[in-house]
Amino acid sequence: MHPYMRGYVEALTAPLGGEPSASAVADDLTAVAHLVSRTNELAVVLTDFGVPSVARRAVLQDLLSSRVHPVALRIVLRAVATERADELPTVLHDLYEYVRHLFGLGMEEVRAEEPIGGRSAWRSYASGYADAVLEEVVSSSELEEIEEEVFRFARIVEANPGLGRALSDPGRSVDDRQRVVDGLLTGKVRPMTVRLVHVTLEGHVRDVVAALDWLVEQVAQARGWRVARVHTALPVGADEQRSMAEALQRLTDRPVELLVIDQPDLLGGAVVEVGDLLVDASARHRLEQLREHLIRPERATRGAMTDG
Repeated sequence: MHPYMRGYVEALTAPLGGEPSASAVADDLTAVAHLVSRTNELAVVLTDFGVPSVARRAVLQDLLSSRVHPVALRIVLRAVATERADELPTVLHDLYEYVRHLFGLGMEEVRAEEPIGGRSAWRSYASGYADAVLEEVVSSSELEEIEEEVFRFARIVEANPGLGRALSDPGRSVDDRQRVVDGLLTGKVRPMTVRLVHVTLEGHVRDVVAALDWLVEQVAQARGWRVARVHTALPVGADEQRSMAEALQRLTDRPVELLVIDQPDLLGGAVVEVGDLLVDASARHRLEQLREHLIRPERATRGAMTDG
């Protein structure tokens, strides 16, 4: 299984512990895997590269939202968003097996049997873990506070070489290093901040400050995807804003806050920016496209006349 999905799954299932709901998550994952493998029409849709992932997620969201455990649903939807379409049936089966092992053997035993090797693999694992944790944050302002807390802790470690050595010492167990973090941060920062710092210490960390700065970037990226800047030529009503936020949430797979910016020079329509995504549906953009379309044949004609 890809390290990203391992991190994502572990972050979601760790709080469940040995609760009965933990077994329900595993049961629901195997039920979804069997449903996809035994329903040809559904399998065709979910494994078709030509169907956008947002559409495939929407199909499963509609089909499963009231039938499976919420954690199982989140895992399945994330797999659709991150894994190759043609490998989804196999991935769903692997997810079921992995969750069963997590609950049956425990996280430490599973890691001992299936170690995650290499710096890039650990970064991928930590990225999945962080995404799962940060999905639970409701507002961008809270994400900003978490980002600031991690940044401040990175600067504390940077200013204290002895602390940096203690947190990166391979001779100390992960639990021991995490206890050092707990003593410094618990009660002073948000619990989610502590969870995120913990995960950066689980791999072979040589440079703790660099690992924490990377984590700051992950939180900043998550925050960027929570705020949709909507540049609009005309006022946007409350109902229209709600519909737009819901559509963007389906597209980005996370809650989105709208920041509406009046920009009359767009003439009509809107330009939406969410993280790296840019959707230009303004009248000005359409007019520019039309102008370019009209000018292109004229340029070609002039060129032909010059050649003659």
